[in-house]
Amino acid sequence: MDARDLVRSVKVVGTAQGLRSLRSAWRRRRSDAVGLPRRGPERARVPGLVRGADPEPGGGVVRFARSSLRVRVTAGGAVFCGWDGAEPEPSYALDGSCPDPDERVRLEPDTDGGWRVVAERVTVAVSRNGAVEVRTPGGVVLRRDLPPRWWEPVAGGDVPGANPNGQANGQVDGHEAGGRGPGVGGVAARWEQRSQVAADARFFGLGGRAAGPRLRDGSYRLWNTDPGGSFEPGDDPLYLTMPVQLVVADAGTHLVFHDNSWDGTVTLREGEEGEGSGHDRPGGCRTRMEGGPLRYWVIVGTPARVLQSWAALTGAAAVPPSWALGYHHARWGFGGQDEVRRVVAGYRERGLPLSALHLDIDHLAGHRVFTVDTERFPDLPGLAAELREGGTRLVSIVDPAVKAEPGTAVYDSGAAEDVFVRDTRGREVRGVVWPGEAVFPDFTEARVRAWWGGLYAERLGQGFSGVWHDMNEPVSFAAFGDPTLPRSAQHSLEGRGGDHREAHNVYGLAMARAGYEGLLKLRPEERPFLFSRSGWAGLQRYGGSWSGDVATGWPGLRASLSLVLGLGLSGVPYSGPDVGGFTGSPSPELYLRWFQLASYLPLFRTHSAIWAGRREPWEFGEQVLEHATAALRERQRLLPYLVTLAYEARRTGAPYARPVWWRWPKDRALRDCEDAFLLGDALLVAPVLEEGAERRSVRLPRGRWYDTATGRAYEGPGQVVLDAPLSRVPVLARAGAVVPVAGADGGVELEVWAPAQTRGHGWTLVVDPGDGWGKPESVRFTTRLRDGEVVVERAGAAEPGYPVRVRGQVPQERPRGR
Repeated sequence: MDARDLVRSVKVVGTAQGLRSLRSAWRRRRSDAVGLPRRGPERARVPGLVRGADPEPGGGVVRFARSSLRVRVTAGGAVFCGWDGAEPEPSYALDGSCPDPDERVRLEPDTDGGWRVVAERVTVAVSRNGAVEVRTPGGVVLRRDLPPRWWEPVAGGDVPGANPNGQANGQVDGHEAGGRGPGVGGVAARWEQRSQVAADARFFGLGGRAAGPRLRDGSYRLWNTDPGGSFEPGDDPLYLTMPVQLVVADAGTHLVFHDNSWDGTVTLREGEEGEGSGHDRPGGCRTRMEGGPLRYWVIVGTPARVLQSWAALTGAAAVPPSWALGYHHARWGFGGQDEVRRVVAGYRERGLPLSALHLDIDHLAGHRVFTVDTERFPDLPGLAAELREGGTRLVSIVDPAVKAEPGTAVYDSGAAEDVFVRDTRGREVRGVVWPGEAVFPDFTEARVRAWWGGLYAERLGQGFSGVWHDMNEPVSFAAFGDPTLPRSAQHSLEGRGGDHREAHNVYGLAMARAGYEGLLKLRPEERPFLFSRSGWAGLQRYGGSWSGDVATGWPGLRASLSLVLGLGLSGVPYSGPDVGGFTGSPSPELYLRWFQLASYLPLFRTHSAIWAGRREPWEFGEQVLEHATAALRERQRLLPYLVTLAYEARRTGAPYARPVWWRWPKDRALRDCEDAFLLGDALLVAPVLEEGAERRSVRLPRGRWYDTATGRAYEGPGQVVLDAPLSRVPVLARAGAVVPVAGADGGVELEVWAPAQTRGHGWTLVVDPGDGWGKPESVRFTTRLRDGEVVVERAGAAEPGYPVRVRGQVPQERPRGR
């Protein structure tokens, strides 16, 4: 610790809290000094040479001199690899049971003394020394994982993991093979895996990253972290990290997921193509973990097929209620219910749609979770009913930390049920968060999740329609060191037992599960609305996420888009930023450009800190209000399309907001495009991310694209320069697209963009039956040109069944992009 750490802590949380955080940091350090074993001498281990194999359905086990590798190809084509006896389960990422193996394939001998599994969609080859290659059906290598290396504590001079005859032991450094728990003396075995990919490959994913969405050369930490105050590009890690990479190359796309929740680092290096065959330098990836099993999944195919298989593995995305796809307004610092009424009235007086208003910690009594400050909000249920009658829902913040105060309902109930995380001596682990000294529920235990889920009855009783989970990395303020729980803190981990080193990254995920299941039990007729700042692989089963405390500034605006696209490619399709940034007072231009970007993202929400400027559109002048109004109304018009994308995300795993290379992954120029995105397959959105810009270049994918503002057609692939006045951002529609929109009478209309060719294009409309669990109506349309006219055909019907508006008629001249 140095003086700057203390000053920063006091500045952020106030003098009293700063001193508490100093004491908490010292407590955490002492707890780990007592509860964590010291790392002593270690010995490196590699698999050694192959000794044989045991084929089984889907693959089998390859035995090496000092390890073993299980390879399994599932019926859906996903590949599982587990070293040292690691199995797919238990896993926080998987949705239910492990997929069935492909019964048609087994391990078979390979030509170099290794073994291979040849399946319909993928071939996996294991070399004689433990390298693993994942190949396309045509034999092209997508990924080559070099033999892994473990660093294990030395006990009694023995070589860990080997017996005198050189065969792999059933146990590794004192615990069951698979590396799930501590080894000798409680010291975890660290491991490293190096991988090679094609020279032209690009890396994406790893959860929410401020720099991207393409991940450049560098190291990315896998440890959910509150950066403190705010963040912008270059800050890493952030709140929601995942060991999920999507690798896109000419030869194909693949996803790799290391199912390990321990602290780790992924180091990426893009390759270089040489001037002749054999002169390429492949891209590289090094994954290092501080403990836990070495097990991973690989999925190959097109980006759409890969994300669909990933969703099948980790669970279908929750569909938010339709109102949650509208516009949300939030602020930390509403003075009370009278101010809330004034803000909502401001929207209504100006004819601006407002779907939800979010209340932050200032509406709680002493910042204590599941309470209400009745002086500021004397009739919160009445306020909620009043706002809901006008079409605006209330959404509540929920933090995991419970004030450690005997005599308060939540703490007394939790203490009686023994639900709080304890240290190695059996004492409650205490940290410091907004209410002061606090304790933390252990969400990795089913009975604790059930207890916590029951507490949401209080939120529903207050009239809230949804929740947002905050501070759930989890955060404990610290003047120095890691702002979280001690690593030695004890967790149930579903009865297996372990400590915070393994539980930290899944804490937010497990809290989301507790909240979602609680809301579902309390109000089973409605789809729960929940989004969470932190989480892990599988978060989409329970809801979405948001950017967290992004810094106010043009770099923060760019980071907002990176986060949404990165989370979508990691499997979390519903997310969005704090419009205007969390920390400061944006200029009118910056606010407007942020507002315009967010109006095309899944979660459209303004938010700011208590010390930051206001975020109501009318606070930035008449010109901004006029243009923000246009963006809001366009958002409302597109709601039927967003509902369709929400159900598509659940059915296929495709994110709402997609990189421009989504359907064209072999277009290298598109793979490097980071300042535009696709909203579904129909619209290409090119936000303005630079100050003062009123024109911008846009990289087009293959095919015809129409400027939705002018109707002018452009041919891709190529680059065009489009007007981007303050009144709008460039949005282009794909030729042949059917975009369901809200009509003037409130019904659904079909906005059809003229096809460029006579052949048909297929598009889907999903009609939401309401905010419950009714089966949605799914309608399939095809567009085609016939005798110079645009024809819209509905599957199974003679007529479309909805009003049709054709736009973008084929021009005589066909202007091309540059």
